[in-house]
Amino acid sequence: MSLLEIKFNFAKKMVVSLGSYLLENIHNDLIVEEKSSPTDLVTNMDNYVQNRMVEEIQSSFPGDTILAEENNLTTSIWEGNTWVIDPIDGTANFITQKQDFAIMVAYFEGGVGRFGLIYDVTKNLLYHGGGDFPSMVNNRLLPVFNKEKQMQQSLIASNAGMYRKNYRGIADLVDHSLSLRVYGSAGISFSHILSGRLWAYFSTLSPWDYAAASILGESLGYLVLTLSGAKPDFINREEIMMVPKEKMNEIMLYIKKDE
Repeated sequence: MSLLEIKFNFAKKMVVSLGSYLLENIHNDLIVEEKSSPTDLVTNMDNYVQNRMVEEIQSSFPGDTILAEENNLTTSIWEGNTWVIDPIDGTANFITQKQDFAIMVAYFEGGVGRFGLIYDVTKNLLYHGGGDFPSMVNNRLLPVFNKEKQMQQSLIASNAGMYRKNYRGIADLVDHSLSLRVYGSAGISFSHILSGRLWAYFSTLSPWDYAAASILGESLGYLVLTLSGAKPDFINREEIMMVPKEKMNEIMLYIKKDE
């Protein structure tokens, strides 16, 4: 077994184990704190899950670096071996609904995505692979984008604020689709695209929000890009879309230039 396969199996086991821990403690009292705004929240469980992942990665692969949501763990994915971690994506959902949240991990070598994982904890659905591995959910291959599927017959997900303000034409685009969906979690939204249930997704995201999806979606015919059509920088919070590669020309007809 190669070192990459060892890391992939390690990541899957780690994510599922921590998902089980969250389920066991999901109804316990939480310590909730605000970060940048009243809707940007962190709990003691976010910190616990991230700390556990950091400890396990550093113990098993001490030469690797980590980019993570909490505690200012910053590094570049473009050099060396880098893990990108989002301990609980959809923290508000975790707090209020006890569902529609995910654990996400991505692994890069010299800026090249080797595998990604999105774990829909309450549904026990592990989206894994991409890069050097087939993109799968649990033991089933994920579908390649169906080129015949048109926007008018499909669902699109968006950040609620972008749609409400018609930011850069997002509402105009969505209104030409079958309907809008808002999930409150990038990971859950991305998982619906990977499963073929959504056509595209638009939001303002940080690298740990989109890293895993960018790896998982590439072999299935999807791109994770900025609203300007460029590759994300994996450093800053940016306006991000995950869209079918085959439909980029159609999509960019709706997206207005940044003023």
